Amino acid sequence: MPSKNTVSSSEIKKSSSDRKILLFELSVGGHYPAYIKHLVKYWQKHELPGSLDIVVSPQFMQQHADVVDLEWNGGQNVNFRAIAPEEQASLSSRKSRISRASRTFEEWQILRKYATRLEATHCLITYFDTRQLPLALGAKLPCPFSGIYFRPTFHYSDFASYIPSWKDRLQQWREKLLLSQVLRHPQLHTLFCLDPFVVKYIDQFQSRVKAIHLPDPVEISNNSEVQVEKLREKLGIDPSRQIFLLFGGLTNPRKGVSQLLEAVSILPAPLCQKLCLVFAGQANSTGRVSLESQIEAVCQSQPVQIIRRYEYMPEPEVFEHFQLADVVLAPYQRHVGMSGILLQAAAAQKPVLSSNYGLMGEIVHQYKLGLAVDSTVPDELARGLKQFLLESPERFGDRTKMKSFAQQNSAERFASVIFEYI
Repeated sequence: MPSKNTVSSSEIKKSSSDRKILLFELSVGGHYPAYIKHLVKYWQKHELPGSLDIVVSPQFMQQHADVVDLEWNGGQNVNFRAIAPEEQASLSSRKSRISRASRTFEEWQILRKYATRLEATHCLITYFDTRQLPLALGAKLPCPFSGIYFRPTFHYSDFASYIPSWKDRLQQWREKLLLSQVLRHPQLHTLFCLDPFVVKYIDQFQSRVKAIHLPDPVEISNNSEVQVEKLREKLGIDPSRQIFLLFGGLTNPRKGVSQLLEAVSILPAPLCQKLCLVFAGQANSTGRVSLESQIEAVCQSQPVQIIRRYEYMPEPEVFEHFQLADVVLAPYQRHVGMSGILLQAAAAQKPVLSSNYGLMGEIVHQYKLGLAVDSTVPDELARGLKQFLLESPERFGDRTKMKSFAQQNSAERFASVIFEYI
């Protein structure tokens, strides 16, 4: 006869089938659409028990119909739910620090409302960083919750090339103080960390909360050489040039496009004759005018080829661009946290010219992904460009470690880790 503490297999099955996971994210861009897609596909592929409710903004439903349509591909236990238009309209803007703080509390109230209405048994907060203040002040939900922690910096001082300013040290002190409070929250279950190095530092807080390294997902595909060559012809790239790809939000100052163009302007002309820059990604109308002005100035003074593709691209086409490149550029300006660009480059087996700041610099160093320089200094970027142009890109980086890095961060592993711990 089983003891009082024994749980029967039928009870376990009933418990699993009764679980109701709520995933909450009101942002439209960035990593979130891909994250949600990977989680839904995994849930459906493995026919996980229970239900998965995904609470998003009305704009998400419109802009990411391909992700929302996955709801109909795998049964009735996945549901996308948009918050009401009036709830969206009532949220404060993100234009100032005060309004962003207000929005954090407003979004928490919406999360609480939907978790209660949908009778959630566990909530997954896909961007945990901005939810910490309400939690430190005692905000509650009707169920346990977990979150994805994107951008801790309090451990950066242990990285080889990191030299903190007094502002950095103040920020690190604030982070540790806030996190120490948050980790005491009785409903916080698991903290998923995209930074593989931070877990051991969070463990030092000696909290009952589990800190787990979460792969930052990348889909690995193999496009044929014919497809890649067709893309080269489509873009009109001079066959004698090395292709340097910069992908992402091209008018975002943090991407380092201005510093890169300044670096090109100081290269020797013979090296510029070997160089083709491909700028691929979205650009807002205001920023594009300034960007085009910079590009035209460089093209008038240097014999460089610069290709622009200002548009949103589906994932297969994105990966074609990475396979086309000889070198992938990631000249971010003091970027905090992981970068999907490093993962895409590793998956395509292409070396990077990256910022050496923080986690990005440490990842490039640890996995031998290419060159890492101080990307805030155009002279340093120019030095990195010279190295690639004077030597074969094949001589930079370790392809075995690149492959390992990409495989460790597969979309399948990302989703499996999340559903294992919530």
